[in-house]
Amino acid sequence: MEDYTGKKILILGLARSGMAAVKLLCRLGAAVTVTESKPPEQIKEKDELEALGVRLSGQTPEIFEEDFDLAVKNPGINGNLWFVRRLRERGIPVITEIELAYRAAAPQFYIAVTGTNGKTTTVSLLYEILQKAFPGRAHLTGNIGKALCETVLENDLLHEGGHYVVVEISNFQLVDIVSFRPNVAVILNLAPDHVDFMGSEDAYYRSKCRVYENMDENGVFLKNADDALIESYTKLLPVKAKCFTFSIEKPADLYADAQNVILNGKKMFPLSDLKIVGRHNVQNVLAAVGAALASGADEASIISAVQGFTGVEHRIEFVREIGGVRYYNDSKGTNVDATVTALKAFSQPVILLAGGFEKGLAFTPLKPFLKNVKQVIGFGACGERLIRELTDNTGILVQDLGQALEEANRIAEPGDVVLLSPTTSSFDQYSCFEERGDHFKTLVNAL
Repeated sequence: MEDYTGKKILILGLARSGMAAVKLLCRLGAAVTVTESKPPEQIKEKDELEALGVRLSGQTPEIFEEDFDLAVKNPGINGNLWFVRRLRERGIPVITEIELAYRAAAPQFYIAVTGTNGKTTTVSLLYEILQKAFPGRAHLTGNIGKALCETVLENDLLHEGGHYVVVEISNFQLVDIVSFRPNVAVILNLAPDHVDFMGSEDAYYRSKCRVYENMDENGVFLKNADDALIESYTKLLPVKAKCFTFSIEKPADLYADAQNVILNGKKMFPLSDLKIVGRHNVQNVLAAVGAALASGADEASIISAVQGFTGVEHRIEFVREIGGVRYYNDSKGTNVDATVTALKAFSQPVILLAGGFEKGLAFTPLKPFLKNVKQVIGFGACGERLIRELTDNTGILVQDLGQALEEANRIAEPGDVVLLSPTTSSFDQYSCFEERGDHFKTLVNAL
């Protein structure tokens, strides 16, 4: 645990993680300055910050010429921005709040889960297992929506060690780790994403591999034996931790055939215990079960949690059936690979609602998976390009999600699935994928 008493710390951007870092640093006696692009009167936490004795500043060049012991960057701020580069040029370390919380807390047992898709489903099940195995000592945090600094403060992890902390960790959070070292780590899968932020697919994949960068032979890395990119990058960037393999395609330490989950050659539980759909979710279950085993959870707790797990909101979430048409909300499908995964979960005809913020990713890799797709309805900023590249302009183009649902209802027949799986982020018309998914569910439930 580091001593931050009297240290001058600069917080780059607030949002939830920045505010959590502020509160933790104030508890530790640091002198905190927050720099925000918004004017002070638009910062909703202004009164609370002033009550904590925090200094508020704009993003003017002068603030980045002051001396600070450390800067804590909101993970959504690109590290190539001029003011981040300037801090580094001046020798001021720049980290994210995950690294800050890790340094400040007493020693804990950390399980870090990253990957392009499936993170939230995996960590949610893993947390359910660990709650059963270690009552009162399991916590779920990170990219799922609760900052690690919050978890540390709320559970007195500054002083009490030995808790099991499940961290959903994004590449944005991984790029600025320094000493963060999980006891157990997994990269669920790798597929193109966030190229607009990272600059290249290679940089994105390398950032994901940082999850195991600091691990040693005392840790356990869960390796997805089915993912060719993970195989390639773990050869390029070798893993020093012990490897535990999982697969839905071939024998591994933990393996799922057509009927059962098999651990070290012995049946563990039947797939009929699962309440979540799709072969991709079998893979997520394997990752959660493997991470739980590596954390010391007993098999009875694992099986009980698996049997009771009903899935995660906004991830191929069943909404409603009307007149034989089933509606699914996959608003978390924010890249092409996620939409492919969703389409693979259905054998019925699908009416696909896709569109949103223009991230610049190619849509053509989705085309081979449109065999069961009855119609593609594009909406939002990238709707026109999506319809052009996926359907050669034979799809339906509308402006927004409400109009997309209207068109879907017009052509849907009993036995069809209406699937919202946007392929891209929500920031053209919504603040987050949750807001988009909630709007879709509201629209469906109003039918």
